Amino acid sequence: MLTIMDPTNESVPVTRQITPRPEQIKGRVALLDISKPRGSVLLDRLEEALLQRLPGVEISRYAKPTFAKPAPEALRQEIAANADFVVEALAD
Repeated sequence: MLTIMDPTNESVPVTRQITPRPEQIKGRVALLDISKPRGSVLLDRLEEALLQRLPGVEISRYAKPTFAKPAPEALRQEIAANADFVVEALAD
């Protein structure tokens, strides 16, 4: 059994389920830079690796205005409409 720890301060813990992982990555991949320092460097390397290992994958890049707040609703909707997978970059 896998336990997921949630760092938020919830008085009543929320039950969550892990989304099943696909057998392969194909289609459209969104790379989301959360705007922390060097996040774009991490995403540059990741994009390079994905394109080498997964021919035919289409990559789109997105960025949050600030790492201090959740992504704006419009950005989340755009990513959801245009991507099959999302990878967020956390770096410092």
